[in-house]
Amino acid sequence: MAESVILKAEPRSGSGTRNSRHLRKQGKIPAVLYGHKEATQSLVISAEDFETVMKQHARVLDVQLPEKTEKVLIRELQWDYLGKEIVHIDFYRVSADERIEVKVVVELKGMAPGALSGAGVLDQPLHELHVECPALSVPDSIRVDISKLQLGQAIHVKELTIPAGVKVLEDADAVVVQVVAAKDELAAAETGTGAEPEVIVKEKKKADADE
Repeated sequence: MAESVILKAEPRSGSGTRNSRHLRKQGKIPAVLYGHKEATQSLVISAEDFETVMKQHARVLDVQLPEKTEKVLIRELQWDYLGKEIVHIDFYRVSADERIEVKVVVELKGMAPGALSGAGVLDQPLHELHVECPALSVPDSIRVDISKLQLGQAIHVKELTIPAGVKVLEDADAVVVQVVAAKDELAAAETGTGAEPEVIVKEKKKADADE
């Protein structure tokens, strides 16, 4: 489970696109904090500090403000049009005793024997799972062991090993990962009938954010 980390923040006085660009040139990211029927606050975060948070895969953290510390969920990240730079962050207030809904990355472990011979191709329809869990117990990822997955076999949501207290909200019969025949995968690609895999990081938006 991910442990909460501390992220320092300062109140943001300005607003607008020009102000946001000025902050980013200074190595800062504009952000907003809302939720729990409390006043919405405009904040400024150090880009370097937030990069550290991202490397730790933290989803719930303590935002340290001059007057108090707020426990928050990283609700949404907005990226520039190239998808390389975070231009805005949405933080949502949470309490230690509540359950929240978040998206958690699916992490494949091992190598699928059915995809090693050349006859099969690994196909992963679900790269993320929508889950409900305690605010302080958001999993870093949902690990899926594919070391025994043979050609023609699939692992469904209902077959996953889920951490205690976590409820998966996806369809229980949905395929998470499977090994399909290479010729079927090629045929689907040529006809355009194959389903495209879900993007791992859905928070990316092609927008120059401004609250």
